[in-house]
Amino acid sequence: MALTELRIASRRSQLAMVQTNWVKAELEKAHPGLKITVEAMATQGDKILDVALAKIGDKGLFTKELEAQMLVDRADIAVHSLKDLPTNLPEGLMLGCITEREDPADALVVNAKNQAHKLDTLPEGSVVGTSSLRRLAQLRHHYPHLIFKDVRGNVITRLEKLDSGDYDCLILAAAGLGRLGFGDRIHQLIPGDISLHAVGQGALGIECVEGKPEVLEAIKVLEHTPTSQRCLAERAFLRELEGGCQVPIGVNTRFEGDQLILTGMVASLDGKRLIRDQASGAANKPEAIGIALANTLKSQGAGEILQEIFESVRPEA
Repeated sequence: MALTELRIASRRSQLAMVQTNWVKAELEKAHPGLKITVEAMATQGDKILDVALAKIGDKGLFTKELEAQMLVDRADIAVHSLKDLPTNLPEGLMLGCITEREDPADALVVNAKNQAHKLDTLPEGSVVGTSSLRRLAQLRHHYPHLIFKDVRGNVITRLEKLDSGDYDCLILAAAGLGRLGFGDRIHQLIPGDISLHAVGQGALGIECVEGKPEVLEAIKVLEHTPTSQRCLAERAFLRELEGGCQVPIGVNTRFEGDQLILTGMVASLDGKRLIRDQASGAANKPEAIGIALANTLKSQGAGEILQEIFESVRPEA
């Protein structure tokens, strides 16, 4: 049956709407005549801004409401920042498409008074804003002389807090800054030897209902195979470690010929213990690479580190 209408569920944050409207425009170009509508809503993660993300739980923090719309047939697809999409999806839903990745690196954004500094030269006691336990653990490992402070809100709100002097610098995703038109605020792209990025960072994931081949066929025009291979390896690594979005697990992926090389990291919250290794394999079997690397890190003590973290940041009742 030919598809005549496509309903998209999206978060209503500015970044989410930029990403969703890009998907909508690309699908309209690929499928002239297809009626596409967007239903935007706030998720739990958007509503609770006075509690650290790790303290409110991360299983679908930015996705549950969108998934509910699909499960009751009020939406056909949902557009997510792939790093926010849990690795285990609700029954009846699937990850239908992964779009071409923007730069997945973390970025340093500074207050005007710190324009002369990079991460390596920030004065002792400088206040660094981040809501990510992954960034926090890695940066504490490399820069124990800095002070780290939680920061919540959308990108614009965070930048306003930075510019008003609440923080000396922020760590944000380069991809999100670029998509919102704030690429000029990127002061430094943080190298992977300092901060491995989040699983799926920089890519969009389009989730859809299982058993609707016409919907899957329509969105597959946005699939980017190299990005998909990289992200599926990363997601398998995260899934095998049983880590959510809000744990100190970082990754990097790259190709060498037909081989995919995955680097992964698990760290304690204080940054004092950091386990890092890599695995490689055929790019067309990415999930096997992720599973192999997860098992390697488990053999080096990653499971014990993560268990301690889960207990220390257990969601509040």
